[in-house]
Amino acid sequence: MRLPVLTEHEMTPPQKELAERITARRGAVRGPFRVWLHSPQMCERAESLGAFARFDCSLPEHLRELTLLLAARNWDAQYSWNAHVRTAIEAGVPQEAVRAIAEQRRPVFGNEPDQAFYEFCREILQDHFVSDETFARAHEHFGSQGLVDTIGALGNFTMLGMCLNAFQVDLQADREPPFPDIRGFERVARDGDGHRP
Repeated sequence: MRLPVLTEHEMTPPQKELAERITARRGAVRGPFRVWLHSPQMCERAESLGAFARFDCSLPEHLRELTLLLAARNWDAQYSWNAHVRTAIEAGVPQEAVRAIAEQRRPVFGNEPDQAFYEFCREILQDHFVSDETFARAHEHFGSQGLVDTIGALGNFTMLGMCLNAFQVDLQADREPPFPDIRGFERVARDGDGHRP
């Protein structure tokens, strides 16, 4: 990690209080929170938005986890991916869809709402816009609150991916790299068949 991990002795009272709250909710201060604690005000707001996106928004659990995987892959954020891939599959995201996302292929979901949800997320992440057709299709299934919560979750998980990569947070060396085109904190060259030369 590019920043030092703050010890309890180095923390200010607001940092200690935040660390205790994060530990109570998430089990420990790890990953991005070790970065965000360097700015207590930022940490407090990021933790609150992250908790909403992960636990409290209107989306069903498997789609909350899917937004995390989509943003993680969009930003090549291996820590997020590794921390959530098993949870996403257990929550109901098909394993083949997860593999396709990791390999940057378009996944096929077994039902129309999930496929519409994926297309909505893919368009905003990749194209930066959502077509009228895709918006209407997703809105039919998830309504206004669902789509607002989707953008909030994607935004939160995008910020998370940026943080993890900029500050080079925990690659988890004991885990197989989840993306075929990323090693460490950089992209590896690929040949015409998508393999490393």
